[in-house]
Amino acid sequence: MKSACFTFSFFLLAAGTVFGADINITAEQKVEWHQKDQKMVAVGDAVAAKEDMTVKADTLTGYYGKDAAGKGRVTRVTATGNVRMSSPKASAFGDNLDYDLQKEEAVLTGRPAKIDTGNEIITAEDKITYYPEQQKAVALGNVVAVDKDKNTLYSEKMIAYFAKEDPRSQNLTLRKVDIFDNIKIVTPDATVTADKGTYLPQTGLVKLFDNITINQEGNVLHGDKAETDLNTGISKLLSASPKNRVKGVFKEKK
Repeated sequence: MKSACFTFSFFLLAAGTVFGADINITAEQKVEWHQKDQKMVAVGDAVAAKEDMTVKADTLTGYYGKDAAGKGRVTRVTATGNVRMSSPKASAFGDNLDYDLQKEEAVLTGRPAKIDTGNEIITAEDKITYYPEQQKAVALGNVVAVDKDKNTLYSEKMIAYFAKEDPRSQNLTLRKVDIFDNIKIVTPDATVTADKGTYLPQTGLVKLFDNITINQEGNVLHGDKAETDLNTGISKLLSASPKNRVKGVFKEKK
């Protein structure tokens, strides 16, 4: 079957990069222009591509209107069914993508929604929301992050902050991740739980706070603060004050 093809002004979210440009849209079945409803629809293995950014889905829809100056602009982009976004930095997968350009908010949902950076795989059962202007992403609902060494981090909420590698470039790198609620880190050597924490990808450190428990081969430690080095697998337990002593129960070896 021949692909339908149409090119128009389109905005896309792809692995932390938002851009406005002419993008080539192809679809196995059809590309429709709904002039009355002010939208364009690509149906059937639809692909939107420009340079090294690609979005694929069963259906892609772009809604457009006029700004205050009377110029036409895309106001919203949706992708439904087998959504796959890819760039040199990362790939994302889900069932639906809804990007509201007026709110500067892109929401990816799926069973679960997933982002693969090459070094980490992050999944969320509720949604992953990206805020382009703030360079921030929020993952909600049974969030799981697994790195290349199979260290696994569980929580209910993760907020990721990005920064530009170069002011002249649109490429973003992951700078920091704040972690909340039901935190559990599982490494080959230990399991650590806490109430909240911060992950620093560039150093591999996870800093944890409040109600810390470290279980290492049956040896259990409790404290107020902890640091886990995902590179070495070493967890360090700290006390917030002299009044709160670090506590531990060590299992006797036979």
